[in-house]
Amino acid sequence: MTAVDVLVVGAGPVGLTAAAELRRHGVECRIVDRLAVPEPYAKAIGVLPRTLEAWDAMGLARRALDNAVPHLGQLVFIDGKPGPRVELTLPPEIPYPFATLPQYATERLLTEHLARFGTEVERPTELRSVEIRPDEVEAVLAHADGRIERLHARYVVGCDGAHSTVRKAAGLTFEGNAFPEQYMISDVELDWDLPAGYSMRAVNLDANGAVDDMLVCIPMPGVRRYCLSMLRPCAQAGGEDDSSAPDGMRDGRGPDLGEIQAVLDRLSPEPTTASTLRWSSTFRISHRLVDRYRNGRLFVAGDAAHIHPPIGGQGLNTGVQDAYNLAWKLALTIRGMATDDVLESYHAERHPVAQEVVDRTVRHARTSSHARTGLGNNGDDAEMMLRRQAQLLVSYPDSPLIQPQAADGIPAAGPAPGDRAPDCRGLLSDLATYRRRLFDLLRTPRHVLLLFAGPEHVSGDGAARLEACAAEAHRAAHGLLDAYLVTAAEVPEDARPVGLRPPRVRDAAGEFRAAYAPRDGEALLIRPDGYLSGRFHPAVPEHLTTHLRRTFLTSAAAGEAPPVAVLQAALSR
Repeated sequence: MTAVDVLVVGAGPVGLTAAAELRRHGVECRIVDRLAVPEPYAKAIGVLPRTLEAWDAMGLARRALDNAVPHLGQLVFIDGKPGPRVELTLPPEIPYPFATLPQYATERLLTEHLARFGTEVERPTELRSVEIRPDEVEAVLAHADGRIERLHARYVVGCDGAHSTVRKAAGLTFEGNAFPEQYMISDVELDWDLPAGYSMRAVNLDANGAVDDMLVCIPMPGVRRYCLSMLRPCAQAGGEDDSSAPDGMRDGRGPDLGEIQAVLDRLSPEPTTASTLRWSSTFRISHRLVDRYRNGRLFVAGDAAHIHPPIGGQGLNTGVQDAYNLAWKLALTIRGMATDDVLESYHAERHPVAQEVVDRTVRHARTSSHARTGLGNNGDDAEMMLRRQAQLLVSYPDSPLIQPQAADGIPAAGPAPGDRAPDCRGLLSDLATYRRRLFDLLRTPRHVLLLFAGPEHVSGDGAARLEACAAEAHRAAHGLLDAYLVTAAEVPEDARPVGLRPPRVRDAAGEFRAAYAPRDGEALLIRPDGYLSGRFHPAVPEHLTTHLRRTFLTSAAAGEAPPVAVLQAALSR
C-alpha cells in the first residue's frame, strides 16, 4: 500500500498546473493520466494575460513567451464585406498581451516545468475507483503492465475532463445542455496575405440576420499556420455521440482538406489554399457546470467542473486558474497550518467565476449580434470588455478569506480586497542598481505584505509600527510571509537606515502609488495567487494578525505542523 499527500488525476494543462504548483509549495504529489502519450493536437490555443501572469509567478512565463505568438486582434467580414475590426490592445501597465499556443505545446512546457521538481506524469495509468474515508482517500489505479495499485491519498484533485471519474465519485452533478449546430475544426496552413497575428472571422447572414455560415481562423506559431473553426453543413451532420470534450466541444470525425477548402472558397475574404492538415475534428458545443467544486477530500478543476462554448479561449485559462487557486490552499492545509475555511474558499471563489464564464459564453453563442464579431461587450466599454476577456477582472470580494474593508472603515482607492494585484514597474531596492517590477516580489509561494511609508512613516513611531506589523504578520503566517517597506518617491533615500527589516523598495517611478493609491502607513496583503487579501489603514499589528487567522491556524492549533525551517526549505526548492 502506497501513500501520497495529493493525487492529481489528468495531465492536461489543468492537472499539470495543479501538480507543478503543489510541488512548488513543497507538497508531495503524484499525477496520473490514462493516455500512453500526450495528444498531439492544438485544441485549446488561446493563452490569456491573466494566465501569463500566473505562469510568471510559477517561473514559466519566459518559456511560454518564447513559444507562443501574439494574438493582436480580429478581422471581421460579414457577407463578404469588411466589418468591425477588433484590436486586442491592453493598457501598457498590463505586463502580458493575448497570445496563442497549441495545447500540446502548453502541456509540454508544463510537463518540463513539473520535472524540475522531480515529478513525472505516470502514463498510462487509469483511476478505476475512489473510496472516501474520514481521514484519507483510497484510489485504485490500473497500470499499463496490468498491476493494480491501491493508493492512499490525503486529497484527490480531479482534472480528468468532462467524463471525470473523480467528479462522479464525489457525487457532484454536472447540469447543462448542448447546442444543435455542429462544427468542424482543423489545424492547417493558409497562403493568404491577411495581416499576421490577427484572427479572421467571416460570416454569412440569412434573411433574418442570423448566422448561417461561419469561418474563424486563429493564428498559431508557425508560418501562416491557423486553427480553423467552421459550421458543419447540415448535409454532413451525423450522429456523433453526446460525450463532451474540452472547452465544451464534442469530438467526431474531422473534415479533410477538400471539405476545408470548400468552406474557404465560400467565406475567405481573399482566395487562399489550405495545406498541411495536421489535425481535424467535428464537435458540438456543450455547456455544463458542476454544483460543487469540492466534496470532502475530493476536488474538481477545469473541464471536470465546467465546459462551455470556446469563445475567447476561456476554458483552458479558467481551468488553469482553478488549479492555481487550489494548490496553495491545499499546501497550507496539508502542512497543518490552515483552517478548513481555506479549502471551502476554493468553491466559494471559483464556482462564481465559472458560472459567469459559462453564462457569458453561452449568451454570446446564442446572440446573433455577438456572432458578428465573436466578442460580446456585455454593456462594457472596449477596455473593460478586453479586461474581462483577459480574465483581469476576476475578483473574490465575497471569499471567507478576504478582509471586507479597510480597518478605518473608509474604502480605499485602487484595487479592493479580493481584486487581482496589478503589476507596477520602477521599484528600486537597496541591493539592485536596476529597477524592478512588483511581480518580481510576488514570484514566491508565500503571502507578501507591502507596507507603504510616506513622510510620516519612514522614521520614529510610524516606522516602528510598520516594522512591528511586519514582525507580527510573519509570526502569524508561521514564517510563510515576505514583507517589504515601500517608500514614496518623494521620501529621501537616506530617510531610513539601510539594512533594516523589512527590506525597503522605493517607488521611484510612482507606479505603485498610481496602481494602488496607498495611504501613508497603509498595509496591503497579497496572497500566493496574486490577489489582494486585505488593506489595512492604519496598519496595526493586531488587525493584521486577526485577518491572517482567516487563513492560518494559531501556533497552538498548528502544533503538529513541521518546523517552519523545514517548510521554508521545501518552498525554496
